[in-house]
Amino acid sequence: MDNINVIIKPLVTEKSTHQQQTRNAYAFQVHADANKHQIKDAVEKLYEVKVKDVRTMTRKGKPRRSRNKMATTSDWKRAIVRAG
Repeated sequence: MDNINVIIKPLVTEKSTHQQQTRNAYAFQVHADANKHQIKDAVEKLYEVKVKDVRTMTRKGKPRRSRNKMATTSDWKRAIVRAG
């Protein structure tokens, strides 16, 4: 998997903005099959920073109502990257 396909998009939320200012940590939505080493390499090459550590979590999809039945959105993976 190449670096462009590992990181899907940066996440801009209140919590991630606060972590950027206090911990120098940035949040990304990443490919579900990407591991921590691939995420670290992708961030270092795309953003030209030195990465200290990477934390990942798989977020479960939310239940949504679609007409008469319940469905869920797809699961996705989130990575918190600390730059150093």
